[in-house]
Amino acid sequence: MKKVAWITGAGSGIGAAMATGFAQAGYRVALTARNQSALEDVAAEMPSTQDVFIRAGDVTDRADMAQAAQDIAAWGGNLTVLCNNAGLNIPKRTWADLDWESWDQVIDVNITGALNVIAACLPIMRAQHDGVMIHTSSWAGRFHSPVSGVVYGASKHALSDLSLSLNDEEGKNGIRSTALCPAEVATPLLAKRPGFDTDKLAAMIQPEDMAKTAVFVAEMQPGISLPEIVLAPVRK
Repeated sequence: MKKVAWITGAGSGIGAAMATGFAQAGYRVALTARNQSALEDVAAEMPSTQDVFIRAGDVTDRADMAQAAQDIAAWGGNLTVLCNNAGLNIPKRTWADLDWESWDQVIDVNITGALNVIAACLPIMRAQHDGVMIHTSSWAGRFHSPVSGVVYGASKHALSDLSLSLNDEEGKNGIRSTALCPAEVATPLLAKRPGFDTDKLAAMIQPEDMAKTAVFVAEMQPGISLPEIVLAPVRK
């Protein structure tokens, strides 16, 4: 039976690249994002459309994410890898630009959404005694990063700690967790950074680099966990 990888935020950027990377590595992939048509576009590029399951949804909807995990496991016969990738940043990033509505949205997606997806997978992975959770954190989740913003950095620090807590508590259940902490990745999210020069995108970490890293983590032998991987583009 092929292993199943569930990728959230799969409609573009890192998530879309992870979907392709896992499919090329022989996994069946389940894709989740809010935009159904974006997921269909990603699925159309997969090596085998029979090994792709589209399950649109919003990670902030706790009940729906719990159901999504069950739907995916029923479709694929297992749910072995979670790529907890859905994330958000905003233009108003400093204390001087405090904007409660958008800051709350970052927390809802980056922390509560991550919690919802983790909790949805845990019963399935515990029953299997097998599971790898890979969380797209950030350089800003490892080091303070003024350009990334106050609330985004706080949310990614929280996500990195959630990942460590899974290793601490769930290793006995065969579950391992890794926080990927990249600096600048050439995604639509980076292009929206205030003042960012989009001509520099080619010199940044590429989404495909993140996908290769995620597959590497998933393929690590079961007796080893990789709590954190920090990536950065070469400074020239």
